Amino acid sequence: MKNIKLLSLLIIALISFNSCDQEDDLVFVAQPPADGITFSNMFLEEYVLIPSAANNIGERFTWRNADFGVPTNTTYELENSILGDFTDATTLGTTMENDLAVTIGKMLSLAKESGLDNDPGTEAPNTGKLYFRLKATIGIDGLPTYSEPQELTVVLPEAVDTGGAYEVASWGIVGSGYNNWGGFADAKFYTTDTDGVIVSYVNLIDGDIKFRENNAWGGDLGDANLDGVLDSDPDNNIAVTAGDYKVTINTNDNSYTIEEFSWGIVGSGYNNWGETPDAKLYYDYTTDTFKVGLKLLDGEIKFRMNNAWGGDLGDANQDGVLDADPDNNIATTEGHYLITLDLKDNSYSIEPATVLGLVGSGYNNWGETADASLTEIQPGVWFADNITLLDGEIKVRPNNKWENDYGDANGDNILDQDADNNIAVEAGNYVISIDFNDPSGPVYAFDKR
Repeated sequence: MKNIKLLSLLIIALISFNSCDQEDDLVFVAQPPADGITFSNMFLEEYVLIPSAANNIGERFTWRNADFGVPTNTTYELENSILGDFTDATTLGTTMENDLAVTIGKMLSLAKESGLDNDPGTEAPNTGKLYFRLKATIGIDGLPTYSEPQELTVVLPEAVDTGGAYEVASWGIVGSGYNNWGGFADAKFYTTDTDGVIVSYVNLIDGDIKFRENNAWGGDLGDANLDGVLDSDPDNNIAVTAGDYKVTINTNDNSYTIEEFSWGIVGSGYNNWGETPDAKLYYDYTTDTFKVGLKLLDGEIKFRMNNAWGGDLGDANQDGVLDADPDNNIATTEGHYLITLDLKDNSYSIEPATVLGLVGSGYNNWGETADASLTEIQPGVWFADNITLLDGEIKVRPNNKWENDYGDANGDNILDQDADNNIAVEAGNYVISIDFNDPSGPVYAFDKR
């Protein structure tokens, strides 16, 4: 038995010795990854670069591990190119992990190096491309492998120096698509930072429109040729479909554009992420901002354009500047608020405020659902459009509560707090305004379209 044990130990020792000798002769040869190396994150159609958000993340580049066929430590470098062919490649960051972030400030710097600019009055383009690729290397000095170049479209909004608030222009929008050809005041235009260029943010219904000055006929303009240039030809009505629009007129050459445009609030803190239309923000020309007064719920919200996903904005850094980062929902607490958005720098505010609303059998059966909110677009001036009323009666009250509610006992279009002051309304689509600045009292208008 002892001899057998000694023989077994000798055999094991010989096997072990030969194994060690063979391991010394092994050479691990790394091969380029068969599947290449690619970015795994989703890229936006365009990146709007706001200087005030320079510290925010513009994009976080992510990728899967590069498989060189052997166990190895891999070094990744994110490179950029101004020319696009990477003969001028520079390194933005190096890591052995699977992600690298690039700030908006860095993207702005790269954009300006490529010739983009956003200074007022410059003729340089403010939209262009940035080019990135990923470099993977075994260890530090190994043979590199590259991803395909990734193009990112970047936009530098032109910096605007308005020198103060804008003004109401003399032109307006009239027609069956807005006010039944003058049944009430035309939709307002406002001046801009460019002389002769005016803009209106308006809710239209199916119908036709024209443009006229001072709510008066004579010299009104339409587009008989549908060529984007206004004319005074007969039969020049412009057909429109229901929706929210930005209408721009250049009175220097009579060119105009009509584009779908609205910013709104969406989320569990308002409409359960879009089960109903977003809360529309209204334009305040005195501050060149957009505002909405509404009741929020406990939850989260974001800002988005035209009730659609893609380009929606939140605040990942909670710094009061909107961004497109992942996980950027804005937490909300139940209450009534005035929300303000400044598109010049994407700053925003959410402040507790009184919100006036419509309640009654003509809207929500005296409070079974939330009141129809009005927004204080300027101090003392409240506004809402595209409000659908029913045959019935309504009143105006603050914050969905029966305290200090208003009606009109005298039928003189001045709100009061008298007894028996319900306001009778007919079913239809309405533009609604209340002006508490009028010397005669809170003058209101429920304009049916």
